[in-house]
Amino acid sequence: MTKITDTVVRAYDNFYKESDTEWRLLGARAKAQNLIEVCKNRTFQKVLEVGAGDGSVLHFLDQWNFGQQLYALEIASSGVELIRNRNLDKLVEAQAFDGYNIPYPDDTFDLVILTHVLEHVEHERLLLRELKRVARFIAIEVPLDYRFGVDQRMKHFLDYGHINMYSPTLLRFLLQSEGLEILSDKVSLTNPEATKFNEFVNRKRNKSVVKVLKIDLEYRLKKLLSSLLGKKKKEQFGNAYTILTKKSANKLQIF
Repeated sequence: MTKITDTVVRAYDNFYKESDTEWRLLGARAKAQNLIEVCKNRTFQKVLEVGAGDGSVLHFLDQWNFGQQLYALEIASSGVELIRNRNLDKLVEAQAFDGYNIPYPDDTFDLVILTHVLEHVEHERLLLRELKRVARFIAIEVPLDYRFGVDQRMKHFLDYGHINMYSPTLLRFLLQSEGLEILSDKVSLTNPEATKFNEFVNRKRNKSVVKVLKIDLEYRLKKLLSSLLGKKKKEQFGNAYTILTKKSANKLQIF
């Protein structure tokens, strides 16, 4: 039975003990908004987040009344503790798991959420099959790390635990080849607020009017060009890709 190593579990335990709450909430708000947008006009009774981290995304889903019952799985016990300590109104259960084997029966959930997790997973297809087993609908968000020359920045991405690279096209191919039907999707840019926080707080770089204006201008320019130049350019400029799928009647799964 496949499971993640104890070394990885320990790494994430330390990661969540040192977590920056303000930074995580800033990123989680955008992730939750993207999820709600791709799930527009759909309602879900039981929602499971796999790889829920410290529960920041669930925090917003709970506040915004997304789903009637929320569940969480996380590999790090420190993350599970943080989720439970949030005392979310709709949270039914939060527990640790081994990274691949979801401890619930078939078709337990209406929706499974996987946000910024798949890029960390060694055996991504095995996890996707578990998601399919326990839910009809699956919502996934990944960072759009894939660019020309990405191999020259390997250390940067490995330091964040990103061992898989995606573009929207690559993710769609992966999901459809696993028997999932694409219902809706969204390409998004990192908002200026998050970029400024990362630049001036996380990286501790000197803040100036010029640097702030440059961040704002770059965001607006990319947004404008994305709207003018079509889907291809929008996907090239994007920082994250969110997609809603469901189990497909068309048996495209390769294994």
